[in-house]
Amino acid sequence: MAAVLTKIDDILYTWLLIYLLAGAGIYFTIRTRFVQIRLFRDALHCMMEKKGANEGMSSFQALMIATASRVGTGNMAGVATAIILGGPGAAFWMWLMAILGSASAFVESTLAQIYKKWEKDEDSFMGGPAYYIERALNARWLGIIFAISLIATFAFGFNGLQAYNIVSAFDVYVQDLGTSILPVVIGVILGLCSLIIFFMGDVIGKISAFLVPAMAGLYILIGLFVIFTNITRIPGVIAIILADAFNFKSIFGGFTGSCMVLGIKRGLFSNEAGMGSAPNASASATVSHPAKQGLAQIISVYIDTLLICSTTVFLILLTGDWAGTEYSGIPLLQQCVARVIGPAGIHFVTIIVCLFAFTSIIGNYFYAEANILFITENKTVMTVFRVAAAVMVFIGAINSMDVAWSLADITMGLEAVVNIVVIVLLGRIAFAALDDYEKQKAKGMDPLFHESNIGLTNTDVWK
Repeated sequence: MAAVLTKIDDILYTWLLIYLLAGAGIYFTIRTRFVQIRLFRDALHCMMEKKGANEGMSSFQALMIATASRVGTGNMAGVATAIILGGPGAAFWMWLMAILGSASAFVESTLAQIYKKWEKDEDSFMGGPAYYIERALNARWLGIIFAISLIATFAFGFNGLQAYNIVSAFDVYVQDLGTSILPVVIGVILGLCSLIIFFMGDVIGKISAFLVPAMAGLYILIGLFVIFTNITRIPGVIAIILADAFNFKSIFGGFTGSCMVLGIKRGLFSNEAGMGSAPNASASATVSHPAKQGLAQIISVYIDTLLICSTTVFLILLTGDWAGTEYSGIPLLQQCVARVIGPAGIHFVTIIVCLFAFTSIIGNYFYAEANILFITENKTVMTVFRVAAAVMVFIGAINSMDVAWSLADITMGLEAVVNIVVIVLLGRIAFAALDDYEKQKAKGMDPLFHESNIGLTNTDVWK
């Protein structure tokens, strides 16, 4: 199974997704006139916009749900694995894809806001790619295909991987972890905790809004400590990254395992820009203009990759003998941090990994639930889904590394293919919304949106 999944994974990313992701990012960057750089200050302001009473989630809560899903063990285990397998140049390609991909994130999240709908029973907004596919393209069948691919990715592929990475963090404590009873014990605990949270949907935004900034802040502080205590080595590390990133052999030698492919693959897994996940959270926010939430999602991509992934990059390259180590993934990161702050560093990374992974499980479930509701609102189906999602968390805890990563990569890739094609087709609507936002800002107004502003007649909440 591992061999078959790895082959499919290689073909999907080598011959299709690299070109789609990079092409879409470049196209949206040009068409929005570098919105991710030009309106960076606006993006910071938009993410803190307040909501009215009893009107869904705030922009910040929606941002934190998106960030909770983005910021997971991919920022740690994924980056560490990419550096070990592909070389330090993988970091450059992650950074580049984050900057280009943030333009895609703006487009997909703006579209999600435009085509969101109000769910009276849930007392909240719902939306995402499945919803804008149905409404804007009049293709519910394609929306259902996308919804199924997202559910497979997040409820089963990603959540299983997050559980696996939690277990891998205990490898330094238990000899022969894979044959011990500990993965089963951890899996049972994670599955039960997940099931409880899955039935408490109203607290998902509150938990994410509290835990994500706290965890990210702690992790970044450790990274800053490492950087400042090794400040004289920073130019050398950056030189190594750039030299490897543009080394012909590193890029094209064994292409599927090159720094470029691994950097793009792990970058996509980490920041999810353009793959259609974050729009599900973006649609839930209460804002006065769709472009505001699109701008806020740019910040989420930057937090994920330029801050947290970069923290992992420097922790490894400044503290570890990454080229000759026997470690990989989470164990490698634990050893690197331990070199800086002593044995306590191993425990610190273990705690951060567990918290990162669990908040990702929560954020991933939120996305999957929104797409189950798109397909059906049957309560029995929802109950069965919640139980199945919790069971997958348990299965992930006892899975093998190759199967866990390949399954997550494949489901993610299939979902991304559908969404990228759709947002390219619908991009003009997001561009028009951005123009409307900027025209109102130029007049000194706090932008307010009405569907007629950009010639639409098919939205639910902007009439």
